Parts: sequence; structure tokens; C-alpha cells
Amino acid sequence: MDWTWTWSGQCFGYWMGNDLWTYSGRHVGHRAGDEIFSPTGRYLGEVMQNGRLVTNKAKAGHTGNTFKPRAARTPRPIQAGMSALTIYKGYQDFPHPDLL
Repeated sequence: MDWTWTWSGQCFGYWMGNDLWTYSGRHVGHRAGDEIFSPTGRYLGEVMQNGRLVTNKAKAGHTGNTFKPRAARTPRPIQAGMSALTIYKGYQDFPHPDLL
């Protein structure tokens, strides 16, 4: 399990292989390369070189493979936040886990 944070420094959840889980135990994303897609195949964002999650606005219409989310897991304690990073032009922070 590898914890991951959004660009703004909020704990999002964790990776199990290429599967993205929220700290509340929901399977919300799958990674294809650096891009992350929802169960419906909708582009959610990407993993940058620093491991943070961010959304490229220009890719908002991209789609990937669909997948069936795995059964919910036991919620995990939220990890401490990290420092927010300056957002690049054309990007926005990754969606909050409660919005997915």
C-alpha cells in the first residue's frame, strides 16, 4: 500500500498496484501509465513525477478502459497532509475523495 496526496497536499488515499483507493476504502480509480480513470472510463487526473495527484484540464474529455470497482475495504486513518504545491497553468487539483 502506497499512500498518495493531491497537489494541494490533502491525503487522498492509497495505491494497491494500479488501483486507487480512497482513505474511506472505496476503489475509485485505475492507473494506465500516468493517467487515472474512473470505473466508467472517465479521466480523473494523473500522477506526476513527485507522486502527487493532479488533473490536466485539457484532458477532461479523455476516456480509458472501464472497470468494475472492487468491494469496499475497511477505512484507513487519514495520513497527515503535505505542503501544497503551486499548480501549473492548465491544471487543477485532483478531486476530493468524497466527490468521486
